[in-house]
Amino acid sequence: MVDVKEALLSVLPTIRLPRAGDRVHKDECAFSLHTPESDGGLFICMNTFLGFGRPYVEKHYNKTGQRAFLHLKRTPKPKTDDSSSNTGDPPRKKPTRLAIGMEGGFDMCDEQCEYEEEVKLIILPEFLEIQRDGLLGLPEMVRDRVSSAIDAILAADSASRKQEVQAWDGEVRQVSKHAFNLQQLEGAPRIPPCGWKCSVCDLRENLWLNMTDGAIFCGRRYFDGSGGNNHAVQHYRETGYPLAVKLGTITPDGADVYSYDEDDMVLDPNLAEHLSHFGIDMMKMQKTDKTMTELEIDMNQRIGEWELIQESGVQLQPLYGPGYTGIRNLGNSCYLNSTMQVVFSISAFQRKYVEQMDQIFHKAPTDPTQDFSTQVAKLGQGLLSGEYSKPASEKEGEEQKGLQDGIAPRMFKALIGKGHPEFSTNRQQDAQEFFLHFINMVERNCRSTSNPNEVFRFLVEEKIKCLVSQKVKYTQRVEYILQLPVPMEAALNKEELVAYEQARQQAEQDHRPLPELVRARIPFTSCLEAFAAPEQLDEFWSAALQAKSTALKTSRFASFPDYLVFQIKKFTFGVDWVPKKLDVSIDVPEELDLSQFRGGGLQGDEEELPDVAPPLVTPDEPKAPMLDESVVTQLVEMGFPSEACRKAVYYTGNSGAEAAMTWVMSHMDDPDFAHPLVLSGVSAPPSVPVGGDPPSEEHIATIISMGFSHEQAVRALRSTSNSLERAVDWIFSHIDDLDAEAAMDLSEGRSVAESVSESLPAAGPRVKDGNGRYELFAFVSHMGTSTMCGHYVCHIKKNGR
Repeated sequence: MVDVKEALLSVLPTIRLPRAGDRVHKDECAFSLHTPESDGGLFICMNTFLGFGRPYVEKHYNKTGQRAFLHLKRTPKPKTDDSSSNTGDPPRKKPTRLAIGMEGGFDMCDEQCEYEEEVKLIILPEFLEIQRDGLLGLPEMVRDRVSSAIDAILAADSASRKQEVQAWDGEVRQVSKHAFNLQQLEGAPRIPPCGWKCSVCDLRENLWLNMTDGAIFCGRRYFDGSGGNNHAVQHYRETGYPLAVKLGTITPDGADVYSYDEDDMVLDPNLAEHLSHFGIDMMKMQKTDKTMTELEIDMNQRIGEWELIQESGVQLQPLYGPGYTGIRNLGNSCYLNSTMQVVFSISAFQRKYVEQMDQIFHKAPTDPTQDFSTQVAKLGQGLLSGEYSKPASEKEGEEQKGLQDGIAPRMFKALIGKGHPEFSTNRQQDAQEFFLHFINMVERNCRSTSNPNEVFRFLVEEKIKCLVSQKVKYTQRVEYILQLPVPMEAALNKEELVAYEQARQQAEQDHRPLPELVRARIPFTSCLEAFAAPEQLDEFWSAALQAKSTALKTSRFASFPDYLVFQIKKFTFGVDWVPKKLDVSIDVPEELDLSQFRGGGLQGDEEELPDVAPPLVTPDEPKAPMLDESVVTQLVEMGFPSEACRKAVYYTGNSGAEAAMTWVMSHMDDPDFAHPLVLSGVSAPPSVPVGGDPPSEEHIATIISMGFSHEQAVRALRSTSNSLERAVDWIFSHIDDLDAEAAMDLSEGRSVAESVSESLPAAGPRVKDGNGRYELFAFVSHMGTSTMCGHYVCHIKKNGR
């Protein structure tokens, strides 16, 4: 029998207290999606503060020799109903603030009931259990050290909570630029304290008071058809009066104020004065309508209902088992959830990460929470194993029958977004942008191993024909996603659209409710034809003429991938450069034959344009580009990144603002859009050697796991002050200097696609080619009216359903 005192003394030197900067992983296993609520609980290493489920704690011990673990086990308490109502809903603390991890906001914990927490000290390899009260008979020094470490671990914020609490507060509003000089018309009406109605239609809720002329109109129509009839925003378009306050939200503490000019909720420090202009005493008003915050909270809490809406209100039958595991929402993470569900329904990613999981875990660095392959494999295993896809009714104390627990991949979300200005936050994101970001991360981490991205990778053939010389130029580029335009002129229901528009205009003139919305129905084949249609280039620099001319550009497929990813470009930019969503319906067939869109390369009767670069160089600096700075400045003033503007001017041959703007709009989704312009043969700024402490072995191991040598990893870390994130960027930016033979490497200033394209001749057939016939396999839908709000869901065809 093991002596408790002897065992504790043997592990005492390895037990330490968390310090500032330590990540305490006490809510998720480093190698699985086990949590303290899972069977067996969670074992937290009292030296590294990594968490492990029961299957992995012994492996950590065998690899590191760490023996002391804090065992955390939570079991739900039976729910009690303290309310007198008979609704059957348990009492819950309702969020009052549109924030995550903040007082009054959404709780970061997933628990919807209270938990009993069991804490033990476990010493391996015997799994010796020591209860907290079992420390009383030990020497004071031992007792104090162990107790202090346990208390510090329990009190510390978990790593994922720290990540998410820093992420999002949706109620941070700026003071409106109109607040201090708002025009208010004389002779404005006196507004009564109640009984309001829209001046155009009969709506009596969701009403907005324009604070310039005192007119009352209904608000916007929401994506699900509820809300108003858009009369308030229509009034702004007619008058330009910028600020409106939502009636029913006015209290002594403030109100919802919206600026149509700034297109955002704003603060008005002079709200009381502005309201008094209409006879409204803010100090006497009471709340009678939901604020915009409350409405958005309701939407967040009704995500499950949105999925029912997507199925036309049909009650869905829950599915369980392998391949049918849900992902819990981690604060506007629906873009990630939908994308990863589809990705792990593809066999190439299953083979790469799930089937090779044991090898990946064995090669993982000291901190597996920061290893990309480990966390991707863990997520894939969680989705496919079925271990987390069981009816909740099987678990004692839970009453939500028919629902599964699902998984909450916090480590994956934190790692995939680390260092990214958008994906590191809990703001609403774009699923297509996240897909390309994930593809880029896979590309980086599969440099010397098999790459599942090959199932998506395809070649696009671009042909440019100079209409003056009749000579042509063919180029190929690698893509992972095909963006299709929406040709509104191809609508199948043009007569209905004309009738609707006439009825809408007449209703507005007569101040009647708007007619039921009619959407343009666009065939998917028309979107494909628009992609393949010739595009006229008016400012093309012709190498044959050594001057500008007009050209036609056509795009075709040079290869067909195993899985072809489309994005319907329903988001566009209005005249005010604000992203808007086209309200159209696309008829997508279940089977598609794209063979007619295959390119054929240079034809026998075609003559190639000379391979001569545009005259963009100065005599004294033969390799430095001379750019039209006036055009660069013009684009920068529109709000685009300066480096992107420089690239736009360069790649359009100094051919004017219009051509540069077209380039910007076509490349906004490129992962290197805002990266510096770096050209072949042009030296990048020299790196400044950095002294100081030697690089961390953990960081070195992480970079080596991506396929680089020890020397390359050390050089990258020394050049970036030992910052892992910057070192990874640095090593990919200086790949040609580090390894001249690696023709497949990614280079600075170029996207993954461009790098792969340039490396194809040397690298061999890295792009697969099929027959161009496809069957609809999965789709991701966005429900919402703009890029900044809404919800993503995915549908995947499995077993013929």
